[in-house]
Amino acid sequence: MLVSKSLNSAAAAPATYPFDVNSEHVSAHATALVALSHSTTEQQIYAAMVAEIAAVGTRVASFTTRRLMSLTGINGYSTVRRGVNGLLNKLSIERQRVAGHNGGDHPLVVYLVFTPEEILARRRAVGQSIYPKGLHEQHGASLVRAMSRVAGVRVLSRREVEVSLCCAQGLTNAEIGARLEVSEQTVKFHLRNIFAKLGVKRRAELVSRLLRDDVP
Repeated sequence: MLVSKSLNSAAAAPATYPFDVNSEHVSAHATALVALSHSTTEQQIYAAMVAEIAAVGTRVASFTTRRLMSLTGINGYSTVRRGVNGLLNKLSIERQRVAGHNGGDHPLVVYLVFTPEEILARRRAVGQSIYPKGLHEQHGASLVRAMSRVAGVRVLSRREVEVSLCCAQGLTNAEIGARLEVSEQTVKFHLRNIFAKLGVKRRAELVSRLLRDDVP
């Protein structure tokens, strides 16, 4: 079985919600949903794993904690371990053991890395929601576009992403607070940060940027 080979240099640490949404083999919708379901650390590790298996040319590779630290730029064994466990719990990867590898007594631990579409299918199969908190299943093209765009914004926190998507759904501050289980003042705080980070002055500009066809 093929396992990970060393790269010539460590990959730069990915931004908040990175992934190649332009791949012809991966839908932007599935990619956005998966990216938004991960914490920042989880998505950094997932993106690094995806890049590594692409370089190796196999679905399965060996990833030690030290190797993942090198690939992601994350400092801290415990942080990486928590990220890997998060990916396992969210069915984004699967841990496997190769018994008797090279005649040794201890099995080699490898990881099977799933594509976004596979991850969503795995979650559906066990009854997990595939949508981030505050976002319900809708099939309008505009909301799919909003999810893809917000997943590609590298400066927003997870909560700011959730608030942005709720705005795209037309919810008021009070409705957003109720859905996300935070106060209306907290929603206003997040909106101010979102406006500043995206260079918009009001909610209408934010929604326009997320939903309009002609907004890059």
